[in-house]
Amino acid sequence: MRDLVELPSPQQVAKEAFNRARAAARERGARPGVTTRSPLAEQRSGPRPGGRDPQLFGDVVGRLLAERGWTKDVSVGGVIGRWREVVGDEIAEHATPLTFDAGVLVVQAGSTAWATQLEFLRPSLLGRLAQELGQGVVEELKIVGPTVRSFGRGPRRVKGRGPRDTWG
Repeated sequence: MRDLVELPSPQQVAKEAFNRARAAARERGARPGVTTRSPLAEQRSGPRPGGRDPQLFGDVVGRLLAERGWTKDVSVGGVIGRWREVVGDEIAEHATPLTFDAGVLVVQAGSTAWATQLEFLRPSLLGRLAQELGQGVVEELKIVGPTVRSFGRGPRRVKGRGPRDTWG
């Protein structure tokens, strides 16, 4: 291939690249031996606080959360993480937060009786959540009962309505 196409030597390629760089520097007005200030020199901080100074971790994370719009989700996650402190021991034993999406907090009760009790406590729970998170973060509190037993287990099952009122 080298016989078909005449390639310049590596030394010749380097010399031409150097000459092009020198001509470009002359066009910019650069002269040999004269140093120019680098952009980093202008960014160095002086005696006053600047953007390049070390920042507090909490401030940086808070700014990141605000920029990304994650503030509400993180605050709700904090409340879910300390659910027992927010709602109290008795309610926390019988109710568990499941999800938070678009202002709706879903809480699962341990029994149907506690689901009914939580329905009665809904206004006070929403008030307590507003106190912890701020007004308008949790717009709705959805309370669901315990999961119901499934009769569709096993490799063989009969199609149809299944057992209905046979447990009592």
